[in-house]
Amino acid sequence: MLALHDIVETSRAVAGESSRLAKIERLADLIRRAPPHEAATAVAWLTGELPQGRIGVGPAAVRAALEAAHADAATLGVSDVDAVFTGLAALSGTGSARRRGEALQQLFEQATASEQEFLARLLWGELRQGALAGVMADAVAKAANVPVAAVRRAAQYAGDLPAVVRAALEGGSAALAAFGVTLFRPVQPMLAQPADDAAAAMARLRHAALDYKLDGARVQVHRQGDEVRVYSRRLNDVTAAVPELVEQALTLPVHEIVLDGEVIAMRSDGRPAPFQVTMSRFGSRVDVDRLREDVPLSTYFFDCLLLDGESLMERETARRMQVMDEVLPAGIRVPRLVTGDADAAHAFLRQARAAGHEGLVAKALDASYEAGSRGGAWLKIKEADTLDLVVLAAEWGSGRRRGWLSNLHLGARDEQSGGFVMLGKTFKGLTDVLLEWQTKALLEREVAREGNVVHVRPELVVEIAFEGVQTSRRYPAGMALRFARVRRYRTDKSAAEADTLERVRLYHVT
Repeated sequence: MLALHDIVETSRAVAGESSRLAKIERLADLIRRAPPHEAATAVAWLTGELPQGRIGVGPAAVRAALEAAHADAATLGVSDVDAVFTGLAALSGTGSARRRGEALQQLFEQATASEQEFLARLLWGELRQGALAGVMADAVAKAANVPVAAVRRAAQYAGDLPAVVRAALEGGSAALAAFGVTLFRPVQPMLAQPADDAAAAMARLRHAALDYKLDGARVQVHRQGDEVRVYSRRLNDVTAAVPELVEQALTLPVHEIVLDGEVIAMRSDGRPAPFQVTMSRFGSRVDVDRLREDVPLSTYFFDCLLLDGESLMERETARRMQVMDEVLPAGIRVPRLVTGDADAAHAFLRQARAAGHEGLVAKALDASYEAGSRGGAWLKIKEADTLDLVVLAAEWGSGRRRGWLSNLHLGARDEQSGGFVMLGKTFKGLTDVLLEWQTKALLEREVAREGNVVHVRPELVVEIAFEGVQTSRRYPAGMALRFARVRRYRTDKSAAEADTLERVRLYHVT
């Protein structure tokens, strides 16, 4: 049985290591020593995740549990703690918050001081020991003595690294090879790198498919016969929120299909509604029929991952496009141009912008679908410079903003440490409606206060427009955003998907 103390000590050691190879070796050693089911839990925790997802424990409950007296000796096992978390997630109904608090208190009373600190940071989403998914995949491969490429491939299909850990330890390469696109088990979406402009994208890809870049909500649709399930960008089942999409999928002349696309609210004039309108409809599970009348959603698909038993993820883009042309009506396919001409690409970009869309995504015609990857096969072309950053803290406003959390402290993701590094502040671009929403959302994530500043769990992702990145001695990264302003909150993104310091450095003018 693996002890919680073993994970705590590994977390501390990895956090203190600067060498990637040393991190991998320490993590691999822990994984080797654990039974497969406990190794899977350990991997989830060390990458900052709970296998149960949300368990209904807020910051106040964790702070109260931290006030408990700690144990003098380490006695808790990983399975003991995991069972408590499972029990917390299952609680519901009247008095469930109180019962969660009591159960959490009892758990913390059995933990040592260092174990309490680890559990609190895990529940707050603040583990920063640098055990990122990439490092962990290498560690799993080393522990199971399998190729790292096999681990990464399986993780792409599974969308769940802990499940891959167990398979690798129990069945080796053969078990990993069995992972593939499976109906009703969503995969991580493929992502795009930024390109400076249409000419730069075409110079890199030579000949490409250019898709409109829609400002909507990413969806993955799975159908088998009369059963349809719709999943969000974060792989949550959102079927109940999009009945029109379910009906549309059932009209397709197929038995089995997995599609990647976006839903978007369109105005009566055919232009897209603001992103917040789409997300307010997409995120609602209450009174959906009425909302459907008020804010109908349109769907545009741009990729096909499976068709009638044939996996297409490892087929080239051109083949997947051909499949979509054969089975999808033109009205639900994203507008697309295949070209090798930079002038034609620029004209298509102007067309997309004129229609009210963000820009284009250029796609290599010979590329496979790399789930969860932000490789160079997909390039997004947008005219405005933006970054998706994480809110680290906020300051109480003054004057007409008194009573609202206003000035945001913004951070980029540091892939080396696993944490976030502050790049600046902004209060610009915030409407009264957004101020009210963000104040409530930030207070729900509060972890500490320091004068006028409320520090929060780094969970909320906000899209920031800016006019350059300059050198600054004020912030630890040595960089600061110029003229930063809020465009919108990206409630469809997790902090793990925020932009990195390396991405920020692309805009750095020295």
